[in-house]
Amino acid sequence: MNKILAFGATGPFAGLVLPELAQRNAEVRAFVRKSGDVPLVRRNGASEVAIGDLTDADSVRQALKGITSIFYVSPVFLDNQAAIGQRVVAQAVEAGVRRFVFSSVIHPVLNGLPNHASKALVEEAVLDSNLEFTFLHPAILFQNYERTWRGIIENGVIIEPWSNETRHSRVDYRDVAKVAAIAITEDRLTNGTFELCAEGTLNRHEIAAMIGDITGCTIEARRGGADMLNKFPDLLRPMFEHYDRYGLRGNALTLRAILGRDPQTLRAYFEELAGKAPCVH
Repeated sequence: MNKILAFGATGPFAGLVLPELAQRNAEVRAFVRKSGDVPLVRRNGASEVAIGDLTDADSVRQALKGITSIFYVSPVFLDNQAAIGQRVVAQAVEAGVRRFVFSSVIHPVLNGLPNHASKALVEEAVLDSNLEFTFLHPAILFQNYERTWRGIIENGVIIEPWSNETRHSRVDYRDVAKVAAIAITEDRLTNGTFELCAEGTLNRHEIAAMIGDITGCTIEARRGGADMLNKFPDLLRPMFEHYDRYGLRGNALTLRAILGRDPQTLRAYFEELAGKAPCVH
């Protein structure tokens, strides 16, 4: 029997994997930080729940008992991401886990970007084990816009801390979650590395125009918003500087081939958001 331990089970991104696994009648143990998260992961399809913290090796070790497959993703701003991920890999080997599915990041070879390089080190640890593996490399997530959508349409401005001109690939994490479920419950993606992108590499001017077309609002593209950068300068400054100069681009072919359909589009995602929070102007 395949028993799965899902990390990030309450997160806005990785939490989307639980329902996909539930649709496949998978037996999933969700790893959560506090008891108040238990009802949420139960509703999303977890059959068991382990309460712990990634930084607490003992709680991870307990959660791994009886597990055969892992879905792993680390919190974005987790300190010592690489070391903690490497330790989870080592503990998985010790626990007799067979398969490790890692939601990493597009282009982890960008070793000047700490959030990318840390994931490359975790991938290396997996490759240096005897674990079956699947590495998922998603582009920038559509879901990032959900947090800022209301401000965009109320203020008529879309602001990000890099150039309006550089082009980026993006992806709906719901599509990534479907790929993760395939990787965990089937064999066809085993021992593979997969770049996951929707169609298009849009700059911010084009995104602003798309939102305006959908909502009827006038949306201005603007560079700004240093608040987050000030909170996490060592992590985010190199990333934003890279985005500012080069963007972050990928190709949709792999995701289309895995899903057997076109990936979800950014336009369709914005139409969903507009249905929930339409333009008020």
